[in-house]
Amino acid sequence: MDAILERSHALKQDLVDFVLDAEGELAQALETYAAAQLRRGSGDSTQQDLIVDSFITEGKVGDKSPLEIFIENHPDLSESDRNLIGRWHHSFIGLFAITQILSDGFELTNWLTDKHYIVKPNNPQTLQALSRLKAAEILLTRISPVTDSYWTFSGPYTQMGKLGKPKLAVAIGNFKDNYKNSLYSDAPDLLEAAWESVAEYHQQFVDFFATDEITLPGYQLNKKIAEFQELITEKRLAAAGLDTSKSLSEMAVEAGVGEEEIKAAAEEVGADSKVVSQIFNDKSGKSKMVMPKVDLPAELKKAEQVTALSHPRWGQMFLPTYSKIQAILSADDWQSIEGAEKLIRFYLTDKTINTFIWHRLAQKYPTQLEKILQAILQRPEFSLESDLNQLLQEYDKPIEPELPEIASVPIHLHNLFQEAVTEVNKSKPKGKGQKKAAKGFQ
Repeated sequence: MDAILERSHALKQDLVDFVLDAEGELAQALETYAAAQLRRGSGDSTQQDLIVDSFITEGKVGDKSPLEIFIENHPDLSESDRNLIGRWHHSFIGLFAITQILSDGFELTNWLTDKHYIVKPNNPQTLQALSRLKAAEILLTRISPVTDSYWTFSGPYTQMGKLGKPKLAVAIGNFKDNYKNSLYSDAPDLLEAAWESVAEYHQQFVDFFATDEITLPGYQLNKKIAEFQELITEKRLAAAGLDTSKSLSEMAVEAGVGEEEIKAAAEEVGADSKVVSQIFNDKSGKSKMVMPKVDLPAELKKAEQVTALSHPRWGQMFLPTYSKIQAILSADDWQSIEGAEKLIRFYLTDKTINTFIWHRLAQKYPTQLEKILQAILQRPEFSLESDLNQLLQEYDKPIEPELPEIASVPIHLHNLFQEAVTEVNKSKPKGKGQKKAAKGFQ
């Protein structure tokens, strides 16, 4: 084992002890960080260890990181030690597939970004514990750079075994839910592209609806959203060089390529694989490009009024109660409206009602919203201007947006999800009474 790899183990132990034994601002920062992280997960010992590990490299105490504070408090550290600790700012958590077993470690691929890493355990105990792992198994863990050529395991790991595509897709979905801020930690270009896709979607929404907020009966909004999705898909297919005015069979003949190649190109830009197959199975060649039906959830389709909101960072939201809460905030006597307090409390507690929605309401109805919150919360001194963000944080609402569901995903993940759905559908028993698989917003 390399001397620097062994040294990384000793330094890491010293760092963990330093953080856990700390008092004052550092201890308070860890407590605040841990409280926020624990809301997302199970709270078991593995998650707690991961939280401490991530705080060490990602946390902040004022404008300094715990790594920087550790270096300041240990002036006897060598230049080599300081450089090694400095590298650990690039540590990150990922869902890794073992692509190769090495004599002293592993070659891992981060499933979120398709990036490859040589990762070596930095102590004999971990090396022995991981010796039972096999190629293609999945690990949830954090890694830290040691040199320019290899990394080491940082903190605990969770072995997930070999996963088929459906279970792997579920594992990636769980990772997205639990580690939203770490989706593309090692690929800033993918993260930037994902955020750009949200802004692009918002602009398309505004261009189509001529507003960023529209309220319609649920069934009507469902139709309009389907039209909107069809327009987006037509633009994507056109950008990929596919003429949506022609059948796929006609395009295949004109392009001099196989139907499978055209089908793959259509699926690559987001067309539903079943719909593409259906078009090719039409031997008449007259069927045109179609957009898979996108349905709102049943409860929204049946709703009397549903408001669709769009934002370039917060994404897209569908609210069946937005009209009612606006009525409450517009009323001379809000308490005369049945269910008013219950709905306001719902907006505070429900995770689907984000900070953007609250700020939008605060901008439109500042005086009334402030009075209502003062009454319901029994805080007569509450100020909407100075206290709103703090209140939202009390109810676990992020002040800054997290990457929304409508964000585009990397091609390799898109392909995985498509293949996972195909496998699941193949495994389902076929029968006359079987319902079609639900699509779209669920």
